[in-house]
Amino acid sequence: MTAHIRPDLDSIPAYVPGRNHPGAVKLASNETTFGPLPSAAKAIAEAAELANRYPDNQVTELRAALADFLGVSSANVAVGCGSVALCQELVQITCDAPTDEVLFAWRSFEAYPIVTQVGNATSVRVPLTPEHVHDLDAMVAAVTERTKLIFVCNPNNPTGTAVGEAELVRFLDAVPRHVLIVLDEAYFEYMRLTPEQRPNGVELGRNRPNVVVLRTFSKAYGLAGLRAGYAVSDPAVITALMKVHIPFSVNRVVQAAAIASLEARHELLDRTDGLVVERDRIRDALLAAGYEVPPSESNFLWLPLGERSAEYGEVSAEAGVLLRPYGTDGVRVTAGEPHENEQFLRFATDPDVLARFGIG
Repeated sequence: MTAHIRPDLDSIPAYVPGRNHPGAVKLASNETTFGPLPSAAKAIAEAAELANRYPDNQVTELRAALADFLGVSSANVAVGCGSVALCQELVQITCDAPTDEVLFAWRSFEAYPIVTQVGNATSVRVPLTPEHVHDLDAMVAAVTERTKLIFVCNPNNPTGTAVGEAELVRFLDAVPRHVLIVLDEAYFEYMRLTPEQRPNGVELGRNRPNVVVLRTFSKAYGLAGLRAGYAVSDPAVITALMKVHIPFSVNRVVQAAAIASLEARHELLDRTDGLVVERDRIRDALLAAGYEVPPSESNFLWLPLGERSAEYGEVSAEAGVLLRPYGTDGVRVTAGEPHENEQFLRFATDPDVLARFGIG
């Protein structure tokens, strides 16, 4: 006889990362093409020499640095093993029955339904608008007495689209105060909306204790391989998160790297600005070739190819470019180095490819 294991786990899909292949250009994962900032790389090396010692389980120094950076108190900040770990912990602190509902747009970050089911709660998926943007009015309408948590991925992964501040404020004010709203801002640094349109979740959440903001060091800061994300919210929410936090899961190396990255954050501007230029250049070329490509505020682009998505991903892989198909919805393309983007564009705008997929 084997040990009892929750039978519902059989129906939980494993999280599928972007694939790798030797020699291929990898534009399948939303990694930055840049490594850690130089000062962060130095901090990584120094911290690794103390790998025999446990990290600070309270992540005290990094939380203080983030609090100073964001203009909040350390009591408003929690750090996790990537923001996806915090997503799962947020389900844990809000849902205590299988009938509890976690609401999110779809398609959106594919970890949301996984962490919801792992947390033994029920997913409620609200379709995006025809423009591939969160339908916030429909999300408000989908709230029931069983809704405990709402994820809003802004900019949205995998479509790259974003909602503006005015629309987001209306949504926050319309959701009942007992429902926890998670503004997942993993791609915040790549947003180039005007100051009037660009929402800043930390500012919007200052007087809204039911709002949690998630950000990460995995994207713009180039620390995806080390894993550190953070949550900003009311102290009561932060206290609950720290109760379900897996001890020592934010390692010593990433704590040091994240602190050094914050101290050198001005260096991020050139990197992110350059990537945004590449992102927009790719989109312009795709639009000129006849593709539908929604505006992106992230470090990737969305090709809504529907039923042909998987086929497109296979054909691109055969051409040496790895992309990320999403079922029968579309294909996500991460903006890489200029020469990598050129290789993708040569594939994407090849007359045979355009003809095969009926583009243009």
